[in-house]
Amino acid sequence: MVKLKFAQIGNSQGLIFPKELMATMGAEKGTEVYAIQQPDGILLTTQDPEFARAIEIAEEGMRKYKNALSELAK
Repeated sequence: MVKLKFAQIGNSQGLIFPKELMATMGAEKGTEVYAIQQPDGILLTTQDPEFARAIEIAEEGMRKYKNALSELAK
């Protein structure tokens, strides 16, 4: 567990992430982080949840129409 504390950054508040945590998240300067409300708190992730859902839908469609897609690929 890593404890983060809000700090004054210019006229705003921000969190400073230790480089070890950034490496674990696969993040670097400029990486977008998504805050997702959970029943027990907030989930911070570098993965866009909307994109992940779009991929799931695409994979479902590819499985469902596997034969048709194979024919179209010829």
